[in-house]
Amino acid sequence: MTLSVRWAFGSFFFLYFAYVGLISPFASLYFVDKGFSAIEIAVLMSMLQVTRILGPFSWGWLSDYLSNRIGIIRFCAALASLVFLCIFFLESYIAFFVWMFILHTILSSLTPLGEAATVHALFKDDSFDKRYGRLRLWGSIGFICMVLLAGEFFDRFGIAWFPWIGAAVLFLLAIDTWCMREPKLDRRPMVRGEMRGVLVNPDVRWFLVSGFFMIFAHAALYVFFSLYLVSLGYDKWEIGLFWALGVFAEVVFFYFQSKVLSRLDPEVVLQATFGMGVVRFMLIALYPTTAVLILAQVLHAGTFAAHHSASVKLIQRWFSGPLQARGQALFTTVSYGLGGTLGGLAAGWVWEALQPRDVFVMSALACGLAGLAIQKVRPRTI
Repeated sequence: MTLSVRWAFGSFFFLYFAYVGLISPFASLYFVDKGFSAIEIAVLMSMLQVTRILGPFSWGWLSDYLSNRIGIIRFCAALASLVFLCIFFLESYIAFFVWMFILHTILSSLTPLGEAATVHALFKDDSFDKRYGRLRLWGSIGFICMVLLAGEFFDRFGIAWFPWIGAAVLFLLAIDTWCMREPKLDRRPMVRGEMRGVLVNPDVRWFLVSGFFMIFAHAALYVFFSLYLVSLGYDKWEIGLFWALGVFAEVVFFYFQSKVLSRLDPEVVLQATFGMGVVRFMLIALYPTTAVLILAQVLHAGTFAAHHSASVKLIQRWFSGPLQARGQALFTTVSYGLGGTLGGLAAGWVWEALQPRDVFVMSALACGLAGLAIQKVRPRTI
């Protein structure tokens, strides 16, 4: 992978996750400004997860069928930038609902296909362990930059600028995709039952179960951690610092990823991350002092970054060649789509029915179940 292509992939992750850093914290504020109720906003924001249930695998299937991942990435990025412009003309709640669903169904293609293209390019020149983390960390940097800069910008100039920033980011993303390249895919007809043949492998199924429970656990963090900190008496600036610390920790892991993945099998790394998850969420639930919460956020390097990198590498073991995009998409669907959606709903029920801390006890239990699942994966034989 040449330097210019690495920059293109790094920019892709930076801009995509900059968009995530805009939409996740600030879209709800924009919808409040539009006069929507809390329940209406919750339904609109749920589209971020719901569209990950069917969208990624559908795009992954099309990618493998056409053997043209980069082409589909370019098409979806351009289409998303055009669909986003509709926000300037929307008024009714139903219109916003349809817009959120269509927009994020299109965008649900970019992460799995972008990851698959990156992995394919890096495995071709045998540089995955060394370079994947240093490309993927730009996504974390993009998220941090957007959260910090957009928050300050909206405080000064108002949330009405939200559509303009979103349109600009997606437009730049669409341009960047034309600089992305990956080695030529081996084009061959899709074989009926080929995907089913991989899923018969119990190791694959247990791996997907572990991913489901890990993202199920993190859904509570993404939805309720800020509210939990508010209940503990922290102000918005301090809450922002806690979030920034977690993302900075994942950047550090991604940069030094090769020192871990070149020495340990990915299933061993995953087992460690699930143990870290149990510790992290129990600390948040039972000992929410400032020092302990700082430690818990540092553990994000393990529970997110190490988990993500090891999962991507393990997917390559089973879903290679023409199955690669569908394998990455299936993982996204099962973990972020199903796990994220059900985890958020379960956390909401626990938050209302029990105590706030019990949300994170539930997350710790989910990480424990993920650890039990990954133990079922048989060690690789040389």
